[in-house]
Amino acid sequence: MFALAIMSLAPAGAHAAGTGAIHPGVQTFTNGAQCTANFIYSDGATTYIGQAAHCSGTGGNTATDGCSSGTLPVGTQVQVTGASKPGVMVYNSWATMQANGETDADTCAYNDIALIKLDPSDAANVDPTVPGWGGPTGVASLPAAAGSKVYTYGNSELRGGVTKLSPKTGVVVDQQPSGWSTDVYTVTPGIPGDSGSGFMTDTGAAAGILSTVQIAPLAGSNGVGDLPRELNYMHTHGGPSATVVNGTKPFNTDFLSAILGA
Repeated sequence: MFALAIMSLAPAGAHAAGTGAIHPGVQTFTNGAQCTANFIYSDGATTYIGQAAHCSGTGGNTATDGCSSGTLPVGTQVQVTGASKPGVMVYNSWATMQANGETDADTCAYNDIALIKLDPSDAANVDPTVPGWGGPTGVASLPAAAGSKVYTYGNSELRGGVTKLSPKTGVVVDQQPSGWSTDVYTVTPGIPGDSGSGFMTDTGAAAGILSTVQIAPLAGSNGVGDLPRELNYMHTHGGPSATVVNGTKPFNTDFLSAILGA
């Protein structure tokens, strides 16, 4: 399996600041690697935006084991589109697992989340609503049943800024017995730069984070880490006591409305 971060195609500094709201689906840039933010998080005092832990990985796209792959340290600055100042990575599941000597294979393979603390001056410019779909409406795991609907929003630079290609629907095809990861097929597969994008259930619950694209046994499927497990690991291993902030607009499964921005 391969991680989906890409080295940025944008000129240096092009995304250091922005004018739009900070929201799920904006692009993030960590040491030049571009990813997609998943959800907005808060602990009541601080606002964070989430990305995949591997977005700060240093071992290349084939290094996907969080317990053995290199990573930039907590404290690394992250450029967040729409923010006037760089955010700071204050939690990284890979760094945390390595510091704690984690050995569970599924946890090492699929626990893939990082939280970026936004500068207080940018907190007022945050909208927690997922573009196109609305929500999220809480936090829940993706269902294990094959064929269950999923909803996501990817924002790779490779789409050339065509946001109508970003909202995607999909279905569950398989789930790890541990529940740590679910393979899903979407209308178009996740592509480099979509890493970290959020997945929601058919009721709009924030459910997972895009971690990898599979080459076997389900070629072209997306590997989605289980968000409730990732948050529980964070809360029990010294990370922020943050959780997902619900969207301000209702969740809507109308695909046409999503791609037209209606």
